[in-house]
Amino acid sequence: MADIPLNLSIPQIEQRKIQAELLIPLVKAFQAELGEERANQIVRRALDLAARRRGEIARALLPGNPVEKVVAGLPLFSGGGALDVEVLKQTSEGFEFNVTGCRYAEFYRELGELELGFLLSCGHDFAQAQGLSPDLELTRTQTIMQGAGHCDFRYRLRKRDISG
Repeated sequence: MADIPLNLSIPQIEQRKIQAELLIPLVKAFQAELGEERANQIVRRALDLAARRRGEIARALLPGNPVEKVVAGLPLFSGGGALDVEVLKQTSEGFEFNVTGCRYAEFYRELGELELGFLLSCGHDFAQAQGLSPDLELTRTQTIMQGAGHCDFRYRLRKRDISG
């Protein structure tokens, strides 16, 4: 698979808007042809692979341990005023924050496509975390895109079993 470059010159929110112009009609055509469940499964799998690869690229580019890489990488996703972030806890072992405002969700809401917004944007956070490090665990129980008041991101380093 070819490397997926990280374009740092265009804010991520603007990249997603450009991508949505093509991806939304494409996904809808797949849904009409294959059925919503099967089409979404294919899209999810393909975008998870791309997200995992972006995580692997970020692993090589960002400083620190996996949690510190998340901290260093957050401005890439929140840049351009895309996210309002409330940091709850930040240590070298864990990073917990809530997203209290999300322009990604606002964009998809304006299009009337929140469900596709989740599929195309939020649904790949876990795959990207895996690409960043297999030792990184992400817990997220709710998103603004799915109607919650905030997104709850909880990153932590997995405890390794050294008992042998």
